[in-house]
Amino acid sequence: MMKSKIIFRNIYNKFTKFSCEKGIKFYPFYHGSYHNISIRCFTKKIEDNVIEELKKRGLINALTSSDIINRVKNQTTIYCGVDPTAPSLHLGNLLTLIGLLHFNVRGHRTIALIGGATGSIGDPSGRNTERQPLSFSMIEKNANAIDNQIRKIFINGKKYALRRGFKIRDELDVIILNNLKWFQKMSALELLNDIGRYARVGTMMARDSVKLRMENTGGISFTEFSYQLLQAYDFWHLHHYHQCQIQLGGSDQWGNITAGIDLIHKKKTDSIKTTTESLETTENTNAFGITIPLLLTSTGEKFGKSAGNAIWLDDKMTSPYEFYQYFMKLADADVEKYLRMFTILSMEEIDQIVKTHMKSPEERKGQEKLASEITEFVHGVAGLQKAQLATRVLFGDSLENIRGHDLIEAFLHDSQRLTPIHRNEIVNRTIDRVAVAAGACKSRNEANKLIKVGGLYLNNQRVIEPHHKVIEDDLLDGVVCVIRTGKSNYHLIQVID
Repeated sequence: MMKSKIIFRNIYNKFTKFSCEKGIKFYPFYHGSYHNISIRCFTKKIEDNVIEELKKRGLINALTSSDIINRVKNQTTIYCGVDPTAPSLHLGNLLTLIGLLHFNVRGHRTIALIGGATGSIGDPSGRNTERQPLSFSMIEKNANAIDNQIRKIFINGKKYALRRGFKIRDELDVIILNNLKWFQKMSALELLNDIGRYARVGTMMARDSVKLRMENTGGISFTEFSYQLLQAYDFWHLHHYHQCQIQLGGSDQWGNITAGIDLIHKKKTDSIKTTTESLETTENTNAFGITIPLLLTSTGEKFGKSAGNAIWLDDKMTSPYEFYQYFMKLADADVEKYLRMFTILSMEEIDQIVKTHMKSPEERKGQEKLASEITEFVHGVAGLQKAQLATRVLFGDSLENIRGHDLIEAFLHDSQRLTPIHRNEIVNRTIDRVAVAAGACKSRNEANKLIKVGGLYLNNQRVIEPHHKVIEDDLLDGVVCVIRTGKSNYHLIQVID
């Protein structure tokens, strides 16, 4: 094996020298052994510097080295990771995915890493208490769901970018990996030997995530204390086998990212001592980190499942309508910031949107554009159309030209608003009974009181007659009707046979 490694490194060095002379970038891809390695050559020059673009958008909190600005002038590989501690990603995760998208649409290779192994431990960063451990079966279920979700988001994101003028290479689809693949084969002795020997306890103790927990009475467990070693190894593994040079994460990930860079450099130096390889053979020996600002609420709280204010990216957990409305309700002062961070619109387009918005902020044109852009990116054009249809219905527009099946589709996973009820319990029943069945009123007496004061609506039309019966003609396409109480309490009835 050692002989094979040395042979490979000699080949690697020769190709590197040739690539430097000819201006060609080459990357070796590892396929399981040093006897099965392919060399792929690229001449890709990146005209649009993605780091400069991210800076303009306020998407960079810190860089581990300014050298990254020159490195991204040529094609490289970047990754970000997420632990499957829930069945869906949330709005706080979305910024890192948007960061990946910016790299992807400009011709860089992108990797999304799911922490099937690290998710069983839990990252202590930004937490005051230890996470409740999840079963391996739950982590596996969550990992599969997030894998599908990331694929869907990047399919939508690619289409979204193409519609906005980006030219994307088909072979640059996002790569999704799971770190359980390499950690499940690693013994405790291998972990200590391959990772632990390069770590220094003093440095680990100095991490902000560790110091914060040590100040609390509960302290930090050895399990969570070791998390940074595993994330560091992830970066080394991706750097070694996938030529990944950049890790992207939230600002709370700075310590974990720099731990990975330290491990890459130390293992590289250790390897050089036993081979003829030189540090100067290729710029691929470099590794970089980028942190993006954490998404905070207007009160300064972190978004996420732990904070209890998560806006989920799964349409079954947060409907496209609720997702869309989150951005519609955004304060005017945050519109420009969010347009820069959450969309890939040009800076000129954003400036024009903001100018138009500020002329008549009460029309919320800026929020509407932002909500449309980000909903299309996450949920696709179909998801955006559902959100816009639901908005029209729930804000009192006429239902005259709305198809019943489209209305059901728009609220399909919204169990709080959409209630399936058998046809014989709706048709030819008085409106007070129907309102109770739909959950719009607690009793027939409450429903009749609302009718008397003009506070009960059927299909956005005020009900005047207390004994009004719901008939087939009241059902849109014979499958759905809408009951409203007051100004904004909507209930949809899906009529089933």
